Amino acid sequence: MQGDAIAFGPGKAALLQAIDQNGSISAAARAIGMSYRRAWLLVEEMNHCFTLPLVATATGGAKGGGAHVTDQGRDIVERYLAMEVRAQAAVAADMAYFDSLMTAPEESASN
Repeated sequence: MQGDAIAFGPGKAALLQAIDQNGSISAAARAIGMSYRRAWLLVEEMNHCFTLPLVATATGGAKGGGAHVTDQGRDIVERYLAMEVRAQAAVAADMAYFDSLMTAPEESASN
């Protein structure tokens, strides 16, 4: 977090990956089922929170606009995904224990 802003998280990682794949914020938003306005606000928030922008945009024109994930943006996504893997591994035993104490889905549906 940076002040009231959440600098990065799973939704922002997914958005950056979609921008990287699609080359535009609008196409990325469509690809992940997000409104263009929400995607644009998230991009602005990320770019504001970090020392260098994570997404660079180009204004539309004859060849159209677009957006691309910067080198820092790619680094942030890569590090974030690696952190997720380490976090999941760190809690795997506890999650397995919780799972062992839960009822089967069909048992809980009949209660």
